[in-house]
Amino acid sequence: MLRTENDQLRRMMAGRAAIDQACGMVMVLTPCRREAARGLLVDVARRCDLKLREVAAALVATTEGKPLPEQMHRALRRALRRPHAADRR
Repeated sequence: MLRTENDQLRRMMAGRAAIDQACGMVMVLTPCRREAARGLLVDVARRCDLKLREVAAALVATTEGKPLPEQMHRALRRALRRPHAADRR
């Protein structure tokens, strides 16, 4: 029982770290505040029918040379365009 709880806690913390890193990446790309970056990642997760931690992990993995899945790449590109379009108005 304790081992199971420990494993769950480790997975949760790893997911949270990836989400924090991915938010930082989006904040640099956009630039935007943390809440907006997280919202953008949540939007990508919804469009791709994935969990936020899965999107975050895939985005962070790009720093190690791993390609972003095409569907996620398209959704992220669309989501990143929105803040820039709003700035132009």
